[in-house]
Amino acid sequence: MTIDWKSESSKVQKQLLKDLKSLVAVKSVRDDLNSSDDAPLGPGPRDGLYKFSEMTGRDKFQLKILKNVVGYLEYAPKGADDQYVAILAHVDVMPAGDGWETDPFKAVERSGKIFGRGTADDKGPGLAAYYGLKIVRDLNLPLKHRVRFILGSDEENDWTGVNYYFKNQPQPLLGFSPDADFPIINGEKGLAQYELHFAGRNSGRLKLLNFQSGYRTNMVPGKAVAIIQGNDLDTFIGEFKNYLSGKTVLSGTASLEKDRLTITLEGKQAHGAWPEQGKNAGTYLAEFLKDFAFSENAKDFLNYLGTVAHQDPKGEKLGIASTDKVMGNLSMNVGIMHFIDQEDSFINLNIRFPKSTNNKQILEGLNSSKPKAMKEPFVNKGLVQEPHYVAPDDPLIRTLLDIYQKQTGEAAYDKVIGGGTFGRLMKRGVGYGALFPDAEATMHQANENFRIADLERATSIYAQAIYEIANLD
Repeated sequence: MTIDWKSESSKVQKQLLKDLKSLVAVKSVRDDLNSSDDAPLGPGPRDGLYKFSEMTGRDKFQLKILKNVVGYLEYAPKGADDQYVAILAHVDVMPAGDGWETDPFKAVERSGKIFGRGTADDKGPGLAAYYGLKIVRDLNLPLKHRVRFILGSDEENDWTGVNYYFKNQPQPLLGFSPDADFPIINGEKGLAQYELHFAGRNSGRLKLLNFQSGYRTNMVPGKAVAIIQGNDLDTFIGEFKNYLSGKTVLSGTASLEKDRLTITLEGKQAHGAWPEQGKNAGTYLAEFLKDFAFSENAKDFLNYLGTVAHQDPKGEKLGIASTDKVMGNLSMNVGIMHFIDQEDSFINLNIRFPKSTNNKQILEGLNSSKPKAMKEPFVNKGLVQEPHYVAPDDPLIRTLLDIYQKQTGEAAYDKVIGGGTFGRLMKRGVGYGALFPDAEATMHQANENFRIADLERATSIYAQAIYEIANLD
């Protein structure tokens, strides 16, 4: 049977783009402050599931929504057995953050790209995979196994929805997540969060009243704000200007009102899996402030962030660096920095680790390098995800790489990443696109975008991939 996958993909692109614009308009950011029984993760993620359900219903699929946190639809053609292959995408997105040139929740086409929060992560790729499944269904192709398209609504946080799904539904035979890179991601580093809590104390003539940077652990913070109280604060303004003058990638402001100075520093957002691609506004601001005459925990907080944790993407200064031949280096992102005078304060680290180390060793390293005056230790926040790897000789890997090579004419190879995808939830699960090797990665950044032509290419690849892996043993 000869199928022109590219031609079939071309036929659906107009509707796919229309759907993507509609989906981007849903601000599907987790919002615990407005959660309810009807919207456990806040109204945005729930509404994202509802919007996707409208689209699938129009196409005569039924998206079953469980607890308003996860949805799935199943395609079971005549002759398919009870086992299924899974395609796992997500409808939730990161907060927009600052620095956008357009409204992040109003998709805009420009220069062959579509801009908006979620266009790359993961609404655009998720729709490409969905339309790939629709092509297989509409062509009435024979499948050995059923196919389930599973849609999470909390990938950027705790994976609440998909964890619920995997606890309450039959397990898939194999599958992929369209939330990564082409040609294929067959390995993912371990992933864990670590937090250090302490009392926000400082006294004396100069006081740090408030320091805030970051709101998601898996983002490099693009903005930091500090409020300082004291006398003779005029000197800060001039020194801050001098500090910024030698750093063209940074910008900021300093404003004085009576005895309080507010300093704002703008860096560059990036995905927390690749902290070296960003400019962490929080650690840069701490670097500027650390040599001033703060005291007690405020001084320790600034010294740690501005010296030990600053520009340490491999965790070398933290004493946790590790590498192996398959998975590469550990990566460390300082995702959230929170200090309030006389209140609970904390530092949150997002760490991706290879098989050459483990959670226990990382905790030991972090607690050896933290400020001694801070008595509480670093502890895990949330689940620790162990490294995941599918051998390159698995038929799943060979099949998907072969499809990529034949459709693109480009070299097909496997690789390991620091990012965590839903692919790791399956023993034989991988990340498969939709970011092509020559495309700019803008996930978690301001002005997130995706090349429109790549949506069409990805849809074609996904359609063939779904057809072929649903016929694997």
